Amino acid sequence: MKKTLNPIDFDHRRKQFLNKIKKGIAVFPSAPEQIRNNDVHHEYRQDSNFYYLSGFEEPNSILLFDTSSKTPFQMFVHPKDATKELWEGKITGPEGAKRLYGADAAFSSIDSKLFDDAFIHALMNAEALYYRVGIHEEWDRRIFSLMKRAVRQLGRTGRGMWPIHDPIEILGEMRLIKTKSEADRLERAANITAEAHVSAMKIAKPGMYEYEIEAALYHAFRGQGAGRLGYGSIVAAGANATVLHYVANNKKLEDKELLLIDAGAEFEYYTADITRCFPVNGRFTAEQTEIYSAVLKAQKSCVKMARPGKSMKDLHNHAIEVLVEELKKLKVLKGTSSTLIKEKAYLPFYPHGTGHWLGMDVHDSGRYFSESYDTPRKLEPGMVITIEPGLYFGAHTKGPQKYQGIGIRIEDDVLITSSGNKVLTSGAPKEIEEIESLCNLN
Repeated sequence: MKKTLNPIDFDHRRKQFLNKIKKGIAVFPSAPEQIRNNDVHHEYRQDSNFYYLSGFEEPNSILLFDTSSKTPFQMFVHPKDATKELWEGKITGPEGAKRLYGADAAFSSIDSKLFDDAFIHALMNAEALYYRVGIHEEWDRRIFSLMKRAVRQLGRTGRGMWPIHDPIEILGEMRLIKTKSEADRLERAANITAEAHVSAMKIAKPGMYEYEIEAALYHAFRGQGAGRLGYGSIVAAGANATVLHYVANNKKLEDKELLLIDAGAEFEYYTADITRCFPVNGRFTAEQTEIYSAVLKAQKSCVKMARPGKSMKDLHNHAIEVLVEELKKLKVLKGTSSTLIKEKAYLPFYPHGTGHWLGMDVHDSGRYFSESYDTPRKLEPGMVITIEPGLYFGAHTKGPQKYQGIGIRIEDDVLITSSGNKVLTSGAPKEIEEIESLCNLN
């Protein structure tokens, strides 16, 4: 039986955020509903920052933070509506927003005047506005229009427009260092995802299609309690694995091909991100073994290196150093390592970074550089990163013919701790012997 996770303290997050915006106000619209076709919507998923501060998942909602108000956390939500609830399910409503989500005040979001008046009133007493420009054009127009109205109400005071700050500068830093509750959710997502990857290794065989494996992954995710996919699954057989963001997932699996799976489950708004490669017929060929071993060596070395004091750039540079040495051994590259690295001779075979922040978004928020933006920031306890070197021999490369069509990436999710790190995704095997043993169970 799976352990119950500690609840997220949304109230604590809000207090932290309010303290950081000082004499400002902040506005967060909910994620818009997206039409799939005609009158059918895509599955709804709340905006990560909106959810991070509220825990509220319903659309057509707004969060207003006002540091000068006696009601600093205000919510504007869809009012109770019996007909809408008949078709779409329970609606929380303003009273529920106060009772269940800790709003100091809550109002209907249907009556636009309620928010407009509250926003202008709050702005008149503020020194700055925190709002993400460029995410929703409709909201940009609304906010700018309201700011102009507020300026006109000031009269001949000589005051100009309020400065607008992107709240992600604050929230990104808050979200970057995970609390224990957040790390626990990421670990649950990682365990669910690892089990799904293991299942895929067991069932895949020549003659199946990529989409069958994709369906099995989704079944395993949902069957273990994951809310949704963390991102669109990449299930790439053979040369499809050399396309970094391959998404068609419709090819037939052939004998002697590798299958690359990059897929992650989202659990309570926190996502895992695992990539594994394995032979469809259960046995790596000699050429596949050579490339896989090179990537695995780089990946394991970077995982060992990941600890407080190192940076993501340190890990990337180290991955390049290891991969260049391996490519030289395989006679893919020739020359001195320093020259090959300086000239970026590895780039056709390794065109992407070695990792990224991980959390509520698969490419999570938070700065990769220091305050001055010219020095890579050091890893700290509580950060969660991916480590994912790879090598690709596709149509864009001119490597040895025997490697053509091979694409390999190995990715783990790593929690930085005070003593080093914890690999959250260790449940997904990556050693050749373990993988071949699993693949031959079918």
